[in-house]
Amino acid sequence: MPPQTIHSAAQALAEGRTTSRALVEDALARIADPDGEGARTFMGVHARTARARADHMDALRKNGHAPSAFAGLPMSVKDLFDEAGAVTRAGSRVLDGAAPAVSDAPALARLNAAGMISIGRTTMTEFAFSGVGINPHYGTPANPWRRSERRVPGGSSSGAAISVTDGMAFVGIGTDTGGSCRIPAALTGLVGFKPTASRIPRTGMVPLSSTLDSVGSIARSVACCWTVDSLMAGGGARLQDAPSGMLGASPRLGVLSTYVLDGMDETVGRTWEACLSRLAAGGVSLADVACPALNDLAEANSKGGFPAPEALAWHSPLLRTRHAEYDPFVLRRILRGQEQSAVDYITLMETRARIMRRAGDCLDQYDAVIMPTVPIVAPRQDALTDDGVYAATNLKLLRNSTVVNFLDRCAITIPCHSPGEAPVGLMLMGRHHEDAALLQIAAQVERALAS
Repeated sequence: MPPQTIHSAAQALAEGRTTSRALVEDALARIADPDGEGARTFMGVHARTARARADHMDALRKNGHAPSAFAGLPMSVKDLFDEAGAVTRAGSRVLDGAAPAVSDAPALARLNAAGMISIGRTTMTEFAFSGVGINPHYGTPANPWRRSERRVPGGSSSGAAISVTDGMAFVGIGTDTGGSCRIPAALTGLVGFKPTASRIPRTGMVPLSSTLDSVGSIARSVACCWTVDSLMAGGGARLQDAPSGMLGASPRLGVLSTYVLDGMDETVGRTWEACLSRLAAGGVSLADVACPALNDLAEANSKGGFPAPEALAWHSPLLRTRHAEYDPFVLRRILRGQEQSAVDYITLMETRARIMRRAGDCLDQYDAVIMPTVPIVAPRQDALTDDGVYAATNLKLLRNSTVVNFLDRCAITIPCHSPGEAPVGLMLMGRHHEDAALLQIAAQVERALAS
């Protein structure tokens, strides 16, 4: 069967047109397909437990006791979340010998309570420290666009995205510290949501940056991301409450011009202009907005920002004994934490607060602010063998999405390209802790682009 949204699959389950067991078997078959990307997408597959949970959910649904409308739907889990009985390796060799987790991360426990089924653990950039998505230890799944060319999937939640594009899961649960859900979603033609950092518990996962980490999702529609976000945030999710894009006044969107439009490649530039024309034709109010405060971001992060010192603090014990087993590119980024003194770190916190206040003055007059998610299309993996090219590409991929994490806001990327063209993402940035409002606006924009 072709890949479906969470909501179309939930409706099929409710109407008896399919079963959880059938959905799980289809996902497992796609993962096991020797001609597919399953072996590079998953670091571990929960075939036995997924089948058992599917049978249990089918029995509960038959008796009218399904814990939610979404019970029995397969999801994938990024390898940095704890799942009871599984080793959390975070895409590394360094943690190979770690003890299995004794409990599920709270975000996953809430999805499990709703009856969703973890189909397996997805590959990722080692320790989530890159936006490219390449993993030298376990392999890198290929982007579905021009797959034979083996283009990057984006990262760090690389396997999460490909699990969805290739129908191995209905949603990929990931993290987003500087774009790790939104970048792979944009490069592969999916929807990726990054909530306000404190919205969903971040315990039970390997951290990259305690300041910037957030728990997000990658799926096929805004409604899909709304569903899993609502559940992970501790609320309920009903089919009829999902944002449809049909309600509410037309949003007033600020089109950000500062910082985020520099260096766009020709494809992204052309697609972006066409996207703005389509939105304007659909009645969406657009206004150019400059935000000079964003010009200070490069200097503020010039010594590695928050991730470098915070990652170094977490990794220090491992570095003393397992230094040689790290991905060299990731290791270099972690060791940049040595460049910061305590004074530098405190200054960075103060600078962040100042930039957040100044940016709010520019941005908060709009319902949401939009920009290209990534300024380039997905490059080929074999074009990134040179360290300098790899590093420059990584910075370019991360540039726009990191704005949101630094400002402690929420954001979502939705596809804005035409069918058959290179995937390009439109990112909407909302206000701090106004995640629900952003998802409603995103559904309106998604609908406008589809019409």
